[in-house]
Amino acid sequence: MSTLDELSALIQERLPGLLAEHRVPAAAVAVYAHGEVADCAAGTLSGSTGVEATRDSLFQIGSITKVWTATLAMQLVDEGKLDLDDPVCRCLPEFAVADRDAARRITVRQLLCHTAGFEGDIFTDTGKGDDCVEKFVATLGDVPQLFAPGQMFSYNNAAYCVLGRIIEVLRDKPYDDCLREHLFTPLGLAHAANGPYEAILHRAAVGHLTPAPGADPQPAPVWALARSNAPAGSMLSTSARDLLAFARLHLDQGKGPDGAAVLSAGSAAAMQRRQVELPYLGILGDAWGLGWEIFDWDGRTVIGHDGGTIGQSAFLRVVPDRQVAVAVLTNGGSPLPLYTEIVGRVLRELADVTMPPLPAPGAGRERTAVDASRYVGAYSSCVADVVVTQDPEGRVWVERTPKGELAALMGAPEKTELVAMRGDTLLTATPKDGMYLPHAFVGDDGEGRALYVHTGRADRRVSA
Repeated sequence: MSTLDELSALIQERLPGLLAEHRVPAAAVAVYAHGEVADCAAGTLSGSTGVEATRDSLFQIGSITKVWTATLAMQLVDEGKLDLDDPVCRCLPEFAVADRDAARRITVRQLLCHTAGFEGDIFTDTGKGDDCVEKFVATLGDVPQLFAPGQMFSYNNAAYCVLGRIIEVLRDKPYDDCLREHLFTPLGLAHAANGPYEAILHRAAVGHLTPAPGADPQPAPVWALARSNAPAGSMLSTSARDLLAFARLHLDQGKGPDGAAVLSAGSAAAMQRRQVELPYLGILGDAWGLGWEIFDWDGRTVIGHDGGTIGQSAFLRVVPDRQVAVAVLTNGGSPLPLYTEIVGRVLRELADVTMPPLPAPGAGRERTAVDASRYVGAYSSCVADVVVTQDPEGRVWVERTPKGELAALMGAPEKTELVAMRGDTLLTATPKDGMYLPHAFVGDDGEGRALYVHTGRADRRVSA
């Protein structure tokens, strides 16, 4: 096994080649092991300016923010101001979704572990003011309920915005102020920003989008998503080292760098305990805790989270019983191969954990016959309409048509072949952004057909 210094030198040497190979404009990497941190960066933060990435550069961490939001909530639990099993309406009497009965029963815990059951990919822009999260939550009254609260997992951005609003109400201050006062300051974070007005004071990465297959990534026309989604991950940016300073809080039983308690040891441990099991979904975890994804890798528990914004992708993996963590931050191109090589090596060399390969079609798998009678049909969500068909040759196809506010970002309808994988999970035959996407068909509509197609989000069947 390598030492941290040896591994850091190897990563630093390898990183420029990985960026060129996968057309990633820039990346920052930080590794923590047994009290020590090593970090490096390479590439260009913006193709428009040519500014080089450095170790203190800020990248957007996207949905990794959810673990920060969960931490803010658990601090309130420590203070006796919040009970995870209270209904949300006890803190927010005005909270509503389309199913009013479900809204009365949804708990704070269900927000944290993505089991609240209402559609979650809601990105309504309610302005840039300090009241934007409050206004966002007020727009959810017509959002459909996919399943009964607590029944299953479906990734839910909007739930974390509701959680952010609970934090605002109990702290009597905007979410950004809560983040700064209760995490940035006690953790001594010098390279973290709540949004563009703070990020401009640092060397901040710009996201890059690929205009066509095989083309070079180009700077995105927009730097960030709407501020109203900040608790879910639209705004927060950090250096790789500062992201690991946050991860260390959860490795050190809730203690900050000065030894003072920022979070109780009990709450730090509770966040890492399994709350809900997931169907097999590839890059997502095997289970979810209170904010954390939980991976069962090589007989050991690994926790983490990923994040994606407009042209930026972030990855965080932590091995609690080995006191090892690694963060990889990128700003475009195809970051998944870079993630798998760097994170895989770090965990293997420093934590004795073999990271499983990402799902991919195996030899001859495309020829395996699939009985798609359980899967064929139309499914729908606020984000997309999904149609699964089987042609006369027996090949299975999925066509996804984006709709709503994300249609412009997600592009034109896509039709992709699905091939057999395991059980009721099929796999795309061609990759998108370097990933073969599993489609898990779960539940039963009462007539032997799957009730949901699950890709991390559960889209409900609407017709045969």
